Amino acid sequence: MKDCSSKHDLLGLSQPQMTSMLGELGEKPYRTSQVMKWLHHRFVDDFSQMTDISKKLRAEFDSIAEILEPEVMSEKRSTDGTRKWLMRSRTGSAFETVYIPEDTRGTLCVSSQVGCILDCTFCSTGKQGFNSNLTAGEIVGQLRVVERILEAQPENGQRVTNVVFMGMGEPLLNADEVIPAVSVMMDDLGYGLSKRKVTISTAGVVPGIRRLKENTDASLAISLHAPNDQLRDQLVPLNRKYPIAELLDASRDYALNLGEKRTITIEYILLDGVNDQAQHAHELVALLQDFPCKINLIPFNGFPGSGFKRPSNRAVRFFQEKLVQAGYATMVRTTRGEDIDAACGQLAGKVDDRTKRSSRYQKIAQQLVD
Repeated sequence: MKDCSSKHDLLGLSQPQMTSMLGELGEKPYRTSQVMKWLHHRFVDDFSQMTDISKKLRAEFDSIAEILEPEVMSEKRSTDGTRKWLMRSRTGSAFETVYIPEDTRGTLCVSSQVGCILDCTFCSTGKQGFNSNLTAGEIVGQLRVVERILEAQPENGQRVTNVVFMGMGEPLLNADEVIPAVSVMMDDLGYGLSKRKVTISTAGVVPGIRRLKENTDASLAISLHAPNDQLRDQLVPLNRKYPIAELLDASRDYALNLGEKRTITIEYILLDGVNDQAQHAHELVALLQDFPCKINLIPFNGFPGSGFKRPSNRAVRFFQEKLVQAGYATMVRTTRGEDIDAACGQLAGKVDDRTKRSSRYQKIAQQLVD
């Protein structure tokens, strides 16, 4: 595989980063607009196609820069219209990207890592181990690839209107790459997505939430999944490092970024007989009483060897009613793409697990839960 590690990954450069890089080459700031439009509006993959920039700059790009999208290895389509692509990372491992079309929007679920180090007990991704972080270019590249595919297939209707960082990986353990990727997605010179329509989901990396506040006002979703520390310690091992009180405190602070009309989203996977009982609903109401938020309930999507079951529809409705009665805007997320293992918690890819071989990643994993 070609080693391009020393080259500038243009797809992942935010507008300030692009301006800085071009400035080092002696170019004027207006070049930033030209280059980013070629990359993200016209989807060029060859510098020779950038016809309104000088031959000199194009020649320099050939030696110092790259336009490298993730390679699409395969695609699966669900009976409900959901599409899942298996893409190859630079490490050679594969990760997954999911597109969910709806009547008025199209949501792209992007991955931020190959695998995941957190090992939440209800998630298939964590069971695959961890290989590597995706670069900002590989993250933005997922959006670019899917936009190109959808543009070439106008008969399919909806384009990408929303991006959620709910694919493989914990975004805030890869903040160095996620933050510029989010910037490109929200930039008018990139993909022009509203800050309301780009959502970063975290299992609770508290320092990452605080860092995020200094760099973006994208929407934030907290994967809570339990109303108390004892249960959450079992379901989300990261909670042992950053318990619920610390997580909610950081999230309240981040909410100050969002203005009066925007709130944090609480995500709560319902596991039959584990966290879906009346007592859990009452605890959740008490826990969130001073925390303005909306709640997404996610019935568990099974995978082999999980040890968990999906609650009945009646149990899901009961849990939702308890939260609604307490005054919370509470939605039950419709399961999409389950027949192609594209539903929440099912993404697995093909991960060459480095956590089993690398003392570095073993040490990181241990630090996160100690």
